[in-house]
Amino acid sequence: MRNGKTTYPHYRTLALGLCLALGMLPLGASFAASNDNNVEWAGLFHDQGPLYDSNPEPSATQAVTLTLRTYKGDITSANIKYYDSADSQFHWVAMHWAANDATGIYDLWQGTIPASASEKYYRFQINDGSSTAWLNAAGTTSSEPTAGDFFIIPGFKTPVWMKNGVMYQIFPDRFYDGDTSNDVTNGQYTYAGCATEQHAWGSAVAANVSGCNTAVFFGGDLQGIIDKLGYIKNTLGADILYLNPIFESPTDHKYDTEDYYTVDPAFGSNALLQTLIGDIHSTGNGRKGYLILDGVFNHTGDTNQWFDKYHWWSTNGAYESQSSPWYGYYDFQQWPNSYSTFFGIGSMPKLDYGATGSAVREQIYGSSTSVMQTYLKSPYGIDGWRLDAAQYLDAGGGNGSDATNHQIMQEMRTAVKSVNANADIVGEFWGDASSWLDDGKEWDGAMNYNGFTQPVSEWICGVDEGGNSAAIPTSQFDSWLRGTRADLPGDVQQVMTNFLGSHDTSRFATRCGGDIWKTYLALIFQMTYVGTPTIYYGDEYGMQGGADPDNRRSFDWSQATTTDAAVALTQKLIGIRNAYPALRTGSFMTLLTDDTNHLYAYGRFDASNRIAVALNNDSVTHTVTVPVSQLSVTNGSTLTDLLSGIQYTVSNGNVVVSVQGHYGAILAQ
Repeated sequence: MRNGKTTYPHYRTLALGLCLALGMLPLGASFAASNDNNVEWAGLFHDQGPLYDSNPEPSATQAVTLTLRTYKGDITSANIKYYDSADSQFHWVAMHWAANDATGIYDLWQGTIPASASEKYYRFQINDGSSTAWLNAAGTTSSEPTAGDFFIIPGFKTPVWMKNGVMYQIFPDRFYDGDTSNDVTNGQYTYAGCATEQHAWGSAVAANVSGCNTAVFFGGDLQGIIDKLGYIKNTLGADILYLNPIFESPTDHKYDTEDYYTVDPAFGSNALLQTLIGDIHSTGNGRKGYLILDGVFNHTGDTNQWFDKYHWWSTNGAYESQSSPWYGYYDFQQWPNSYSTFFGIGSMPKLDYGATGSAVREQIYGSSTSVMQTYLKSPYGIDGWRLDAAQYLDAGGGNGSDATNHQIMQEMRTAVKSVNANADIVGEFWGDASSWLDDGKEWDGAMNYNGFTQPVSEWICGVDEGGNSAAIPTSQFDSWLRGTRADLPGDVQQVMTNFLGSHDTSRFATRCGGDIWKTYLALIFQMTYVGTPTIYYGDEYGMQGGADPDNRRSFDWSQATTTDAAVALTQKLIGIRNAYPALRTGSFMTLLTDDTNHLYAYGRFDASNRIAVALNNDSVTHTVTVPVSQLSVTNGSTLTDLLSGIQYTVSNGNVVVSVQGHYGAILAQ
């Protein structure tokens, strides 16, 4: 297993080790280190980027050649040790010296893991005479690690468009009112004791009546999104839209679905949804785009036809009759008033997924007419689902995160991919989501609270995503990022949704005390880090907002222009990301952490480009010496800061750049 620890004997290529020890390398080789019974940890590097992994997403018939970097002449031998799930055994592959890098500072060693269909996990054993070091995704250690290995999952691929895209999240009621004729008006209906309230665009989100915040409507709709696609696709350059729930529901947030098969009338119609999807997919208004819908499948609303607590439907729901065809959809402890809910919220009765082939499983994802398959197919053709409260889907009112939940997710993946193999499945989970992501059988990615939102908030704002004091130094920030990357296969890392804030957190700009420069810094990091950058509408200009519902303010369209510095920076950063594949699927290497001056530098690189990013999380300007030779950038090379246009020449392996407070430089070769 991945966390297993071997007690098996090993072998290595003694002949190669002897040649290295005697200096018998190809002509022209020079040594930056020596065989002195000491492995130089600083020279070691491997990740599953395209320069170090020949097949990051191999088929069952493709072998995987791995490359390990060391200081030149430093080691006597190296081995790959991998666990194969097919036989539950560890295996060894001796590595051989393959080449030097462009600088002559590093050696590149290679070894090949043979092709097969089974999942595998690997680490490196690196030897310099009597000294041994181990390297895996979690880092370098002197003793053999028991966790944090790299992954090989044959046959598993995450969507290419998700790896290469930038996502924009919209809370529909608050984005833009494109059709005032469908606006929910004051007192239009009453639900759960609350009459609807129509609020003017830009006004307060809190209800006039205490306890009725979910009855506040501003009028945003699908027509509004259609009208503003040019802003999203052209002004900003984002190409993936994620919409919070759009299906019929009595509340403004619509996480209490009344009818999965009907777009809420306040948002438009099913026909208008088809128009929106067509416009998103079109290349006539920018890059081809993609649409992800919010799937609220752990629970329904109590107004759903299947439940029908308030007798809104002509049919009998589970709350009305134990003879209802939908009675088995829910888990009643004592019918009708005692039933399983989402976090004790009575208006959100929990669905009972029962056993394989149950009616709920067929209704939500299993059949050709299921909710998930309906919107993936023509005439809609959405591109993916975000799974709300995904860990809780279960049978018999359980709380999920167990074998049944994983079984449901595996079935769901099979169903989704049978309709569209390139569809994306994004799970909502606030902690370590690797249980759903580490075997290629469930989700493609997850909302990256754990590996992005929380550490970024703590490093830049000094508070967690809830606004609680939690400042961390740069070195801890880097360690946190590495640890959370190590939890996941490389292609999963590339589709994790990296957002500064969401509809469930306070706004990033508010957490950072309204300092727009901290938003600038966060945007630079977001657009150059591993994963799919995800902009929660308004974060591109520093929208303010506290906890729910204040984090769902109406969009201020007066700021949606490149005359706004933050919007202009967002546009520029997305353009940079779109122009350089290294920022999307390239390797990630830490270059510098400076806790005293709050500096962080890292590299993103592939065969075409080597990019060093320098970030200054201090309030004053600092001069940063970036060791770009670690990216195999040679002395005399020119690097251009893609933000300022200033060019720098590499000297003694470094680039020296001045970076403003709460800002950065993106240095590209």
